[in-house]
Amino acid sequence: MTTILQKTPATPAMRGRRRPLEPLFKAVLMASLAVAVAFLVILLAYVITEGWGRLDSRLWQNFPSKLYPDRAGAQSAIYGTVYVIALTGLFCVPIGVMTAIYLEEYADRERWWNRMIELNIQNLAAVPSIVYGILGLGILARGFDLGRTLLTAALTLSLLVLPVVIISAREAIRAVPGSIRQGSLALGATQWQTIWRQVLPASVPGIATGTILALSRAIGEAAPLLLLGAVTHITFNPESINDSYTVLPIQIFNWIKQPEPEFHTLASAAIVILLTILLLMNSVAIWLRNRYQKRW
Repeated sequence: MTTILQKTPATPAMRGRRRPLEPLFKAVLMASLAVAVAFLVILLAYVITEGWGRLDSRLWQNFPSKLYPDRAGAQSAIYGTVYVIALTGLFCVPIGVMTAIYLEEYADRERWWNRMIELNIQNLAAVPSIVYGILGLGILARGFDLGRTLLTAALTLSLLVLPVVIISAREAIRAVPGSIRQGSLALGATQWQTIWRQVLPASVPGIATGTILALSRAIGEAAPLLLLGAVTHITFNPESINDSYTVLPIQIFNWIKQPEPEFHTLASAAIVILLTILLLMNSVAIWLRNRYQKRW
């Protein structure tokens, strides 16, 4: 005779005996979240209060000045930041998405070189940004004789955020159900037609969200750009990819070094501008995800 053992549903008392530390662990997590949010609110309040007096049109209409802080602005840094991030997205997004398509749709995971590519992508995502700055200085600026220009900065930041773009794009492509691919192939579409017409449109929200978050990381980087010759004081806007440049993190760093308190107020106001750009980018990412996300 075969005895069939039925699983007895766990009662609340049994669950409490098995996991006595679960409420404590949840309380520790909530306390950690509360501490992090409290520090963030305090920092934001301090920065906004400190820089409120200079959050006016002079900040984005005037160029930096070393002698007259009441006339100084951050126009060249704002323009430089926009140009660098735009070029970074132009370089890294197509390469990152195509790499993700290859690894998810074409690559044979049994091949050693594909496994090596995946391992390197995972490792490069954790490399400190200063290492990319050294790489850009030694290979791009000096090796390829590109100089310390806007192009060198954009290429270096592209290398910095490329692993993040690849990983997020792979996750978005992997989230598309296999039945979508099978149905398309069953109707006579080729593999590339299936990817182009079915997989990529369905994965656009995830790809766009990951890309914007990766660029949000790049917009706050200062260490690699210091190595690449971002000028701390520049009084013109870049007009080509071979021009000198500055960005908001570098300009903030320069103002904080000054002994005059007026420059510290300028630095706080510039931090608010940088945070505003970051919030706008993240808001666009959230809007794209909610607007085009599909429920399978």
